Amino acid sequence: MAKLVWDKTGEKTYETGVSQGVLYPQTSEGTYPKGVAWNGLTSVTESPSGAEASPLYADNIKYLNLMSAEEFGATIEAYVYPEEFGECDGSAEIAPGVTIGQQSRKPFGVSYKTTLGNDTEGDKYGYKIHIIYGAMAAPSEKGYGTVNDSPESVIFSWELTTTPVVVDGYDPTATVVVNSTKTDAAKMKALEDILYGSTETEPRLPLPDEIADIVGDTPAAG
Repeated sequence: MAKLVWDKTGEKTYETGVSQGVLYPQTSEGTYPKGVAWNGLTSVTESPSGAEASPLYADNIKYLNLMSAEEFGATIEAYVYPEEFGECDGSAEIAPGVTIGQQSRKPFGVSYKTTLGNDTEGDKYGYKIHIIYGAMAAPSEKGYGTVNDSPESVIFSWELTTTPVVVDGYDPTATVVVNSTKTDAAKMKALEDILYGSTETEPRLPLPDEIADIVGDTPAAG
């Protein structure tokens, strides 16, 4: 038996930042075969909902709680977005440089990184790769203002709803997180070569079961 110890050296961790956003338009077959870089990504706010208790009573006491299904949503903010996101945001190009709105919205996937830090290695400690599947973007406001002595760039914002994908042996999910501090470095690189592309392959978004096969069960060294 061991006594609990708080705030040990190397265990004071934190998570910060958002970077390396990638958009993956979804095909009609439910796959994500081609990723494109999402520049100018400023924030991703994850907003799960549901999982609410509905109590049942019997014999004058609380008998049990029934839990509602949990859903995953998010809000993305960015200074700019890839051209490929136009279809996901209800736009269509009817002539070179001419787009129209209020069109059918295409589902998509997204991945992005956050930084993991601790008290000994700082921001070099590690990172997480976050993945969202089956996302649909709701219409959002776009506010344009005159240039003045305090110039600001327009920040675009989209609220996302999701449709979960199947995971073998588990409930369906719309989100996966991969932690570099708990994953073998070589397997982490193999996953990133798929997500971000390489000199030999186009970037694409693998489904959760494939990610599990890539990463495997080998813990990170050290």
